[in-house]
Order: sequence, then structure tokens, then C-alpha cells
Amino acid sequence: MQVSFTRSAPVDTHADTVAIGVFDGKGVAHDTPGGELQALLDSGEAKTKFKHLAVTHAEGKRWIVAGLGDGERFDGERARVIAALAGERARELGAEELCWELPHDSDDHVAGGFVEGTVLGAYTFDRYKAKDPTNGGGIKKLCVSDHDDRAQTIAAAGIVAHATNAARDLQNVPANDMTPHALAARARELAGSEQGVSCEVMGRDEIVAAGMGMFGAVAQGTYAEPQLITLRYEGPDPDPAHPTLGLVGKAVTFDAGGISLKPALKMSEMKFDMSGGAAVIETIGAIARLALPLRVIGVVGATENLPSGRSMKPGDIVRAADGTSVEIINTDAEGRLVLGDCLVHARNQGAERLVDIATLTGGCVVALGSVHAGLMANDEDWAKAVDAAARASGELAWRLPLHEDYDEAIKSRYADIMNAVEDRKAAPITAAQFLARFAGDTPWAHLDIAGTAWNSGKPYSGKGGNGFGVRLMVELARSMAAR
Repeated sequence: MQVSFTRSAPVDTHADTVAIGVFDGKGVAHDTPGGELQALLDSGEAKTKFKHLAVTHAEGKRWIVAGLGDGERFDGERARVIAALAGERARELGAEELCWELPHDSDDHVAGGFVEGTVLGAYTFDRYKAKDPTNGGGIKKLCVSDHDDRAQTIAAAGIVAHATNAARDLQNVPANDMTPHALAARARELAGSEQGVSCEVMGRDEIVAAGMGMFGAVAQGTYAEPQLITLRYEGPDPDPAHPTLGLVGKAVTFDAGGISLKPALKMSEMKFDMSGGAAVIETIGAIARLALPLRVIGVVGATENLPSGRSMKPGDIVRAADGTSVEIINTDAEGRLVLGDCLVHARNQGAERLVDIATLTGGCVVALGSVHAGLMANDEDWAKAVDAAARASGELAWRLPLHEDYDEAIKSRYADIMNAVEDRKAAPITAAQFLARFAGDTPWAHLDIAGTAWNSGKPYSGKGGNGFGVRLMVELARSMAAR
């Protein structure tokens, strides 16, 4: 979808459909010459109640009057929701070009929210379906109208929304096509097309030779070549005072659980176990297109976790890249094994602030559902920065504790630590406590997105992958660059 900004009134644009929002207790700010929009409100057909939509025709265009509800409660997230709903109605009406008129006094988060909601809400994934010749393709252009110059804000929101949809594409491709090699190919493609981005990829032999015994153990059960993907972004004139941001993503392109085999029910969804890696790759692309003045290192551990005659087994002991010995209690707790070695690698590559993102534990889904990701961190200031980015982006996170007492839960009788606890207590926290060991003294935050990565139920997300984490991590990078 092409996204643009205009200072022209919506009636003067080429859009065939215009959406205008109205707050509780307010009228239409800029009506049509014939007053059709206010008449729609006065008749009761249009309402200011949040999410209510009504349609009329005037001046050769369709007009959607959207209820925005209480102006005090309206924020970027509500903008995303109403934009997605209005976009859906516009598509039903056959719209090809939609214009949103921003409400008066909208801040940048609200302005960006209208763009994100429209672009994300229009996403479809039909790569494997027979093409319908009657399908016109939906909205092709979005323009946003406002008195103030919002061109930069609107363009940036379009970049982030399209990057999120690109992550959704990676998530939704089935595991027979979205192999570790395919994910690495996408990273190389970004490096070849985006200014300031470079890519290095290590295969199985190099991973093992580098001493990444945890990552190597997960990968040994599959015949697909594992890939350790390292993306580097060098922004224009980065401030030396800005720390290098390290983004680490879990990318298990299919997780059967290994020898600790998962139940068959919904195992098809385990193609989404690479969602963290997809988010990291497309975040790097968005940061590059935004030309943010900072340095970023993205590390993605990509592999399958399958049972075979050469798979790791419960009771095995492996050695991590930093020398830590790890007893394998459950082969389905593989994500922390991959991430642990990737965190060490990111630190060795120069990352000075770390965020890892992973579909890590079912316990996080039980605790937080699909509304919040789990957030755990070893540094208070860094935790606050990540949480602020979560709130600003609308990709919410809820802080869970880390505590030295949880270290006792992951102590092993035969090795330094073990990769899982079997009493099911505090599963998201003990997993994070495991990862904290490999973050060391580097400020680090862990995002457990097991409940938010797909099928979140948001009006702008639909079914399948959500691209969760792209908006959050871009917002974090922007906040770092702005300091």
C-alpha cells in the first residue's frame, strides 16, 4: 500500500473514499459543502461511540464517519483499531484509495496509529491459494490529511507498518519453505538492498567450531542446515555516546519438541516458533529505511527442532559458548539453548544493550494471554526503556520478576545449570533466569512473545502471524537515537 501525506482537504484529494473521526460531544470538524456528514450524525445513523461506522456519499466520494469515543482516552492504539475497522469497511465498499483526515491536535503516536492500523489491517497472505479473478486487490493507496506538516511522521509509520507485514510474511510461510536457509536468504536480501546493512551467516560446522554447544545440540536432530545470522546496521553519523543495540531473535523454523515430542494438537502452529527471528530481521530493515543514527547488531539463531536418531536426548550435557555446562532436561526447552549462545555471540560482536525476543514458554501464555508479552530484565533503567517503547508502540509488555532464588530452580546435579524445571513453577521466569546467565553484566531485556506472536485477536492483526516486536523494537531504537 502506498502511503502519503497531504495538507489538502480530503474533498480535494484523488481518494475515492474518505474517513473522518468524531469524538464524543463533538461535531464534524470539516463537513462536506452540503453538510451530509453532520446530517448523518444528527439522524443517529452515525454515532461518536468508539468503533461505530456509518457511510454516506457526497462530492463524488464515499465518506465513512468513524466514532472515536472519549477524546481523553484516544491514543495510538485506538487509532490503530478504528483505522483497521474503517479500512475493512472501505474494502467492502470497493475502495482503492482511502484518505484519513486526522483529528485536531493529534500527536505523532495517534497520527502514526492511523497509518499502521490501515496498513496492518489490509494485510493478506494468499501465496498458496488459487487466485480469485474477481478480487480487485483492496486499498492500494492511503493518504493522510492534516493542517500541520506530518509528512515525516506518516512516512515513518508506513515504513514500520510495512516492515511488520514483512515479518508476518516470514511467519506465515510454512516450514517446508521457510527453512533456516530461507530466513538467512531474507537477511542477505535486506543487506543487499538497505543502506548501512551487512550480513554474515554461519552454518552447522562453524556454529559447532565456535563452541556453541547449546545451539549445535538443538540443530543436530535436523538435516536442515542451521544458520546463525548476524546483521549489522551502521547508521549515518552515529553518536559515539549511543550504545550499540543488540537484538537477538529465536528462529526455530519448526519446533516438534525434539525427543520430548509435543502433542499433535496445533503442532502445525509451531511454524511460528521463528517469530522472534522474523521480527529482528525486519526491524533491522525498518531501522535502516528510517536512517536512524545508531549502531545495531541483529543476531538470529535459525534451526529446526526435530526428533531423529541423532537428536539431543534428555540427560545429555552440552557446553555453551561461554563454557557453561548445561544438562538437557527437556528437549522442548530448546529456545533458551539457542538464545543463550546467541546472546554470548551478540556480546562478543559488540552489543552494549541487549533485547532478546522469543516465543519461549507456554507458561507466559497462561499468565498473560495474548494482550501482553512477558518482560524480564537485569537492569532497571533498561527495563524502563523497553517498557516505554512497548507502551508507545502499542505492543504491550508486562514486567515479571527475576530473583537469585530462581537460580536455585535451574541448578543441575550433574552440570552447572539445567535447561528446564519439571515442576512447572514460574516457567517464564526460570527460562529468563537461564538466559540472564548468558547476558552477563550487559543491560538486557527478554521478551517472551509466546502469547502475542500470532492470532492475538487485534482488529488490525487478523489470523496468523502478527509481526509482534517490530514496532516495539523500532520505537526503542528511535528513543535511543533521540537521546
